[in-house]
Amino acid sequence: MTIELERRFTAVPVEVRADGERRRIGGYAAIFNRYSQNLGGFVEVVERSAFNKSRGDGWPDVIARYNHDDNMLLGSTGGGTLHLSVDDTGLTYDVDPPSSRADIVELVARGDVRKSSFAFRVMPEGDEWGVNDQGFPTRRLHSVQLIDVAPVNTPAYTDTSASMRSLAAHVGADVEEVRKLAEADELRKFFVRTDRSGKPVKKEKRTFGPAAAAALLARRSDPWA
Repeated sequence: MTIELERRFTAVPVEVRADGERRRIGGYAAIFNRYSQNLGGFVEVVERSAFNKSRGDGWPDVIARYNHDDNMLLGSTGGGTLHLSVDDTGLTYDVDPPSSRADIVELVARGDVRKSSFAFRVMPEGDEWGVNDQGFPTRRLHSVQLIDVAPVNTPAYTDTSASMRSLAAHVGADVEEVRKLAEADELRKFFVRTDRSGKPVKKEKRTFGPAAAAALLARRSDPWA
């Protein structure tokens, strides 16, 4: 089964960086530990571990494209014209575009293009679902395959079909049921138990994914656990 491509953006401004006579484009493609806007009944958080696999593999075949357009290639890790790194804030990129893309550099310098975006595929068991402190459905991205980064002038969250399928698998529901509840902004129903009268029952806090594995190891190492 092919894992679907997803895209997200960050509002942190993209910028032009001077290096002698060359001008590069760079910024944060993703910010860690920050809630996204409402993606259709849920919010999303990029965890600090999200890009560990791609970084460990040497960022293979990652490219930079203007507006994610195949016809607007700016650079690539394979060609040595795209450099990626991770710091405490998020995923940063720095691309040296060809002279034929001088118009994109100018658009960024003028402030017409101000946002960045990244495309990714979630690794197997690379995300987890739960609720935040406000009880709102939340998806956390723990491990993803980075596909591309992009300066964009029309940032938008694209189709969340992959997210809906991930949630359906997590809660054991039909995808169409998940879609309908998402459209009605009622995904929180999957995370709230009710008693026989139909009244909500406080749900015990559950731990998933890497956090659950860490907790299990901690219990095993504690003879009193």
